[in-house]
Amino acid sequence: MRAGTILGWYRRRGRRSDDKLKVANTAMAATLIPSIPSIRRPFQIPLYPFSPKPKSHKHLTLIRSQTSSDVSKSQTKKPHNNDGIPIDLVKTLARFKSRHNFIRVLEVSRKSDHPFAGSRLLLLDTPGNIHSISFLVKLLTGTYFDVFATFPPILPPGPLGILGFGAGSAAKLILELYPQGVIHGWELDPAVISVGREFFGLSKLERQFPDRLFVYVGNALNANIDSGFSGLLVDLFSNGRLIPELQDPNTWMKMKKKLREGGRIMVNVGGSCVEAEDSRTDGKVIMEETLKAMEKVFPGEVFVLDLGRKKDDSSIAVTGKLPDLDLWKKDVPKSLRFYVDMWKPFTE
Repeated sequence: MRAGTILGWYRRRGRRSDDKLKVANTAMAATLIPSIPSIRRPFQIPLYPFSPKPKSHKHLTLIRSQTSSDVSKSQTKKPHNNDGIPIDLVKTLARFKSRHNFIRVLEVSRKSDHPFAGSRLLLLDTPGNIHSISFLVKLLTGTYFDVFATFPPILPPGPLGILGFGAGSAAKLILELYPQGVIHGWELDPAVISVGREFFGLSKLERQFPDRLFVYVGNALNANIDSGFSGLLVDLFSNGRLIPELQDPNTWMKMKKKLREGGRIMVNVGGSCVEAEDSRTDGKVIMEETLKAMEKVFPGEVFVLDLGRKKDDSSIAVTGKLPDLDLWKKDVPKSLRFYVDMWKPFTE
């Protein structure tokens, strides 16, 4: 999964702060790295997982050139829009390398004057894109995961597959909002699943919904169940970009064959806000190539929801004929209904 970048955290009540944090139950050896020193610099926080009224969300970078007085002045003028947060309001709960990822778990203080205040964030890859988010006191995230949570009402009966499970942000929303929902999730990195269980409440979800949540470690592109999926949520990023396979129509054809009759696919296709490890990579171009590949397999049946103030900043795509919007709205939580009106047909 992916979203802008950010840093910070509150640790679990009663948990000790260590310079090195070992993540339990990780099947692969992980090289542990000391926590980030507590320096007084602001982090540039992307509002990318966007807030309930879509905004432009920038990628999170550490501003090294600003002085503390500069930061103070900018925050006084624009407490939310400067996207910055003092590092002393951010805690690093885990920071290590697994076989597949550079993993960081961050907690943003509830004292922060920012939409992510009180959240825990999972950052993967070197740029630090957000792949999961969880709040202590609320369910909805104010991010693209909330768009994913509008998906079940337009699917036929049957299990939903999540390709790119992350720490379980999408699964948590769907399991809580739709009592009949059954989820099969695939995640390549076992360390990410361990982090989800340790810091994002995934263990609790698995205990709470033993007959509705099934998590697998492995290549999500090989995901399959005998009965077929009613729908697939696709959130597959690596090295800060959509995986190359998603720009190949053959990948989408294989996914289509895994669907039940009437099944659909909803995809985080990223956009210009996605920061890749290779600076030559353009997130907008990759998004467009991905949408074109989808269109070849689902001609005339690809719709796009743009997030952010400018087109292509970040987008979600869905396949299938656009359903009756009024009926769709009736079946999603009231606070998410405005997303239903945001879908537009994809045009090259």
